[in-house]
Amino acid sequence: MTSRPPSRRLSDQLAAAAADYQAAVVIPHCPQCSNSCCRLDPLVLELEWKQVRTLWRIDEARAAFDRRLAAGQGPQEIRAGNGLYYAHGKPCPAFDEAAANCRVYGQAVKPAGCSDFPVYEDGGVVVADLRCEAVDRVGLGVALGRAIGPDYRIVADADPDFPFLVSLEARRKRPAKR
Repeated sequence: MTSRPPSRRLSDQLAAAAADYQAAVVIPHCPQCSNSCCRLDPLVLELEWKQVRTLWRIDEARAAFDRRLAAGQGPQEIRAGNGLYYAHGKPCPAFDEAAANCRVYGQAVKPAGCSDFPVYEDGGVVVADLRCEAVDRVGLGVALGRAIGPDYRIVADADPDFPFLVSLEARRKRPAKR
């Protein structure tokens, strides 16, 4: 039996709880992280032109940059595709290694993937990427359970192809039989 998608209100509660968990647990851990996601080793950033231009301090026109990139003369960590750019394999230029923080944190140019990682709500389910050492799956489940109340239980399920991605779903508890 498949569960029905959660109500919009429940989705909003899960999204808020995921954001609260990020703020309380993940973000404070970032400065002492042993494998900062900003180094872009396991992660790929999806970027728009404005973000690439700003973060990599590119002063040429997009068409010229795209030609240079296609010729293998652009930043080696950037690939173009589907009107977007993807960065992987080198630290994000906004990452300050010495201070272990982001120079564009809280600014509009900060990529959405940076804000979402490692815990985010997607279609009524909270997804946690366990490659982030700050994420405690059990602790996250407890935090989500507290946020949505006693009528629900949190069920965790790892992706079979990417076991470090865990979905945490709120399911309504069955009423006790009398």
